[in-house]
Amino acid sequence: MGVRTFFRGVLLLSGAAFVGECLEFFINVILARELGDEAFGLYMAILPTMLFVVVLASMELPVSISKLVAERETVYHWKILMSALQLAFICAAVVMALALLVLPHLSVLDAYHDGVRWLLLLLVPVVTFSSVARGYLIGARHTAKIAIANIIRRAAQLGSLLLVFQLFSFDSTVAIFMALLALKLSEVLVLIYLLVVFINKIRETKATKEVKPVSAWEVRQKLLAVSIPTTGLRIFHSATFAIKPFFITKTLVMAGMLESAALVQYGKLSGIAFTIGFFPSFIAHALLVVLIPIVSDGYAKRDFPLLHRYLRISLLVTVVYGTPVVLMFYFFAEPITNLFFAPSEAASYLKILIPYFLFHYFATPLQAYLIGIGLVKDAFLHSLYATTVAFCVMLGLGSMPSLQMDGIILGMNVGAVLLTLLHYITICKRLSLNAWLGERTIYN
Repeated sequence: MGVRTFFRGVLLLSGAAFVGECLEFFINVILARELGDEAFGLYMAILPTMLFVVVLASMELPVSISKLVAERETVYHWKILMSALQLAFICAAVVMALALLVLPHLSVLDAYHDGVRWLLLLLVPVVTFSSVARGYLIGARHTAKIAIANIIRRAAQLGSLLLVFQLFSFDSTVAIFMALLALKLSEVLVLIYLLVVFINKIRETKATKEVKPVSAWEVRQKLLAVSIPTTGLRIFHSATFAIKPFFITKTLVMAGMLESAALVQYGKLSGIAFTIGFFPSFIAHALLVVLIPIVSDGYAKRDFPLLHRYLRISLLVTVVYGTPVVLMFYFFAEPITNLFFAPSEAASYLKILIPYFLFHYFATPLQAYLIGIGLVKDAFLHSLYATTVAFCVMLGLGSMPSLQMDGIILGMNVGAVLLTLLHYITICKRLSLNAWLGERTIYN
């Protein structure tokens, strides 16, 4: 892949992600209006559960399949994908069996329509098999198809919600179910689109290329070597995401703040500052998707000059968009937060969180490099170390009456900086680069 193609892929995915974020905004506006405060809260409360199901169902196959497809020649792709589909069947069956055992006993679902449990169960095969198609298209570098799929998901969800709520009126329980059904429908449409593209591309490959055999056992081993630690990383992030609200509020209470006030402050931190600060991260995610096949292919061929070049390019791209973004957050925090929300302490939180956001922008493409060069376990350990340190600093500083939320944010900043530095140092060591990205003579 040339540099021009690289930038084309990043721009396509970034543009699609931007459109998706805008559609997501309108989706939330419609849901908030149609569901009401309490029902909308219930809808948002079940999304982490759905995300957890998605993580288990996907087994991070898009990452592992894209890496393996990028590493091997086109003549091996057919056999690789047949083995990947067999693994996907097994994963879907296991997760569905677990879901059948667990979902009936989840008391948190008692407040929802009975059909929600079936929606969660039927989400599993949809996510699993779309993951196979998505992984192949990413690995084969069909970024335009991935961009279209991302837009289809949000557009289908928005269209379904508009149609349903314009034509019918429901009580709150059924309305939540219909909103979740619209989300499921969007995933089904994405699966259909991806499978059509996937089958056409495979037919083209079989018609123009000789198909060579590859060991199914070897394929499954390589896929699981990436999928298991990457899934563990996602589960770890989901768990810390779920724990963080309770941890922060309890720490603020230790600092002398009333629990109700602590919840309000966390809402401003998460609902306003995080929403604004992470909005530009769609560019970082686009870099991750484009970089994984490039890095995997380059490392398999031991093309270290190529790996060095794209590392410098991806970091430069992050500097180019990240620096003006965080400067805008610093100098225009009040107007930005007041544009969408009522005036509050969120503006000062946004300013203090600048290192947290900026270093996360850098950490995402660096994570793509760790995946591409086979250091997924290192990425998991880095997250474990950084999160542990961050929570310790958050507890120590956040429980001080003189700092409170400022101490919490400083701890989060420390964790983000540590995570990025661990990623960076590990990559430089593996690629024989010094701290300034200058080349050394021996490659590991």
